[in-house]
Amino acid sequence: MCAATADSIMIRVGVNGYGTIGKRVADGIRLQPDMQLIGVAKTRPNFEAETAIQKGYSLYSAIPERSHQFAEAGLDLHGEVGDLVAESDVIVDATPSGVGAENCSLYKQHETPAILQGGESPETVDESFVAQVNYNDAVGAELLRVVSCNTTGLSRLLEPIDREYGVEKARATLIRRGGDPGETTRGPINDILPDPVTLPSHHGPDVQTIFPDVDIDTLGVTVPSTLMHLHSVNLTLDTAPSVQAVADLLSRQSRLFVVPAELSIDGTAKLKEFAKDAGRPRGDLWENCLWEESIAIEGNDLYLFQSIHQEANVVPENIDAIRALVGRKTAAESIALTNDRLGMSTTQPYAKSQQHSTSQPADD
Repeated sequence: MCAATADSIMIRVGVNGYGTIGKRVADGIRLQPDMQLIGVAKTRPNFEAETAIQKGYSLYSAIPERSHQFAEAGLDLHGEVGDLVAESDVIVDATPSGVGAENCSLYKQHETPAILQGGESPETVDESFVAQVNYNDAVGAELLRVVSCNTTGLSRLLEPIDREYGVEKARATLIRRGGDPGETTRGPINDILPDPVTLPSHHGPDVQTIFPDVDIDTLGVTVPSTLMHLHSVNLTLDTAPSVQAVADLLSRQSRLFVVPAELSIDGTAKLKEFAKDAGRPRGDLWENCLWEESIAIEGNDLYLFQSIHQEANVVPENIDAIRALVGRKTAAESIALTNDRLGMSTTQPYAKSQQHSTSQPADD
């Protein structure tokens, strides 16, 4: 019998934080043929902890002092967060902003590479990460930061356009949802807020952690919606393409969905309805959604609208970051495998979602 190769060994992954992002990343890891989900850590027993156990995920206590609360709620623990870190090759930290930075000492203690989320400071990690842009720079790092949903969305858009036409100046106004659907304490309720009222919003400097040389200005506005973010983008290009050339270029990118006019999707509510009707788990949209009709060229200026599903679009980046940390697969190989297992497709973004969400046995 031949000895097992490095590529045949499963990457053991733990997820610390099982909320909006963590539960989606855990489900995505479970679909990957080269990854084993060791378990998930929660701070307290709630419906998500109950759901994790129902899915067969090993549950760990994220705060050892609260471990007794799980037993009192009738939920069996597999261990505490230190055990999860020790048993994992990689940790995905999906805890709230600021907590991930505090957890880094635990990961370093166990010499376990970790992936933090966009709410953490870029100074906390070795690299900020968007798979399509700087996968190779992340190989072998100890700490990565998958940038925020908005920064991921802007970076995915900038990469092919800058590569093909050159971006002299980028400007984006981000119309941001007030909170996720489950965030009952978030607002605004009946308001539209300049957020921040000064230039720039934090998104421009964050994009520069991925594209250090890009000249970008960003403005932020928060609105009373929970569905998605909307970006109004203006790029001044070095060369002026046709509208059709831009549409063709963007349509070829596997994590961009150019919404054709014939679908009659005129806003974020219909995008979400489309995803749910197509069988996407939780109605998730992992891709940037760009309206084809919005693409316009005036001189060297490109204009378009894109929408970002804040609950889902960083999920494939987290999965690719796992492979980057352990040096598995090239960027192209990882992106293609992640896309395939999640059910994404360049030409038919929803065609395979039902197949892959049901093709794995429940205890895989």
